[in-house]
Amino acid sequence: MNTFSFICIFLIVLSGAYIFGHRYALSSVKNSTELHSLPSYHGFYVAIWFAFPALIVLVFWYFIEPIIIKSILLESIRTTALLGSTTPDLLLNDIKNLATNSFALKSASAVKLELVNRYLELKSLGIYLKIVILFSIGMLGIFIARKKLSPKMRARQSVERVFTLVLGVCSIIAILTTIGIVLSLLFESIRFFNKVSPAEFLFGLHWSPQTALRSDQIGASGAFGAVPIFAGTLLITLIAMIVAIPIGLLSAIYMAEYASPKFRNWIKPTLEILAGVPTVVYGFFAALTVAPVIRGFGESMGLSVASESALAAGLVMGVMIIPFISSLSDDIINAVPQSLRDGSYAMGATKSETIKKVVLPAALPGIAGSILLAVSRAIGETMIVVMAAGLAAKLTANPLEAVTTVTVQIVTLLVGDQEFDSPKTLAAFALGLVLFVVTLILNIVALIIVRKYREKYD
Repeated sequence: MNTFSFICIFLIVLSGAYIFGHRYALSSVKNSTELHSLPSYHGFYVAIWFAFPALIVLVFWYFIEPIIIKSILLESIRTTALLGSTTPDLLLNDIKNLATNSFALKSASAVKLELVNRYLELKSLGIYLKIVILFSIGMLGIFIARKKLSPKMRARQSVERVFTLVLGVCSIIAILTTIGIVLSLLFESIRFFNKVSPAEFLFGLHWSPQTALRSDQIGASGAFGAVPIFAGTLLITLIAMIVAIPIGLLSAIYMAEYASPKFRNWIKPTLEILAGVPTVVYGFFAALTVAPVIRGFGESMGLSVASESALAAGLVMGVMIIPFISSLSDDIINAVPQSLRDGSYAMGATKSETIKKVVLPAALPGIAGSILLAVSRAIGETMIVVMAAGLAAKLTANPLEAVTTVTVQIVTLLVGDQEFDSPKTLAAFALGLVLFVVTLILNIVALIIVRKYREKYD
């Protein structure tokens, strides 16, 4: 039995437990109004008593099963003649690899083949034992829940306490994950700054992290001045914002103030499709279509344009970010109270004057927050700049030249097999820490602005 079949059976039995609790609650009274809680809460109560004990057993089994199988197999391995040239643990790993590789299994020895069959038998037996134990515990939970069900039972409070606990655990997991990400970046960045001066990294003008393996080789000491990378990131982000802010904001104003409801219901989802296009598709579009067009147009005017330019990446990135600004700004403009518009119209102002002098000033804090969120999205973009902007770290303000960004360098430094003890590899974590801090600050500023706006106009 595979995992999908097991999940389907588990969900079917879980649904049966819910239906049992729901129908039992209705059958225990003549009128549903006699129940303290709705019948659905009784159903959820029984389903929880089935699911939670079963899931606890499943988690326990996930950790204990490999230990049991390993101990049984090691006993079988010690009785064979295969231990002369290797250790039991290495032989055990070899058996596990053979069990998942049918091609290599054809050339295995008879003793190894026997051990592989033994391993597969233990795995199959473990699956059936897991199913039996799991559903036995689950049925015991249903039996206990059945004993506790009664018309006056406070099933709603019990179910809500469980859901509150689940939500709290999920929140803690999210917080711990964030803390883990920050600490992993921080610890590796500290290791990097122990080898490279923070002043050189933050203010240096030359980036060449290709360090040599021996001291007598060329490039034995790399250069880790990240200013060209930061400049390239800001240049592409600036171009993207020049494209995205006017188009996104004007489209939001049109949809909120001028478009008919029918047209708005059609155009807004169409515009938001741009947000669902994978970034790698934008990267292909930038590299294969936009960049050659810009290069051809620039050469026709006598300009020197690189095959991969900041302008091409910035233009396509701006198109990608349009839905972020447009959708958020549209919602913010619609949130401006109608009484402000009516007051402006009562004073004799036209629609365009009302938009310019009343609606936009009232929505400005929220619009600013949406723009900052879009900027943080642009700074963290990877695929478009990897495919369309180039890899050269140049300190330039010319959008027709190839530049690189923080995310591109992180990808470049961590491609392939790496040893995490050299400044070259650790530089990726320092860049990641800077990127994390910048985007975090932008998001905090955006949230503060939006919160002030909501407090003022809700």
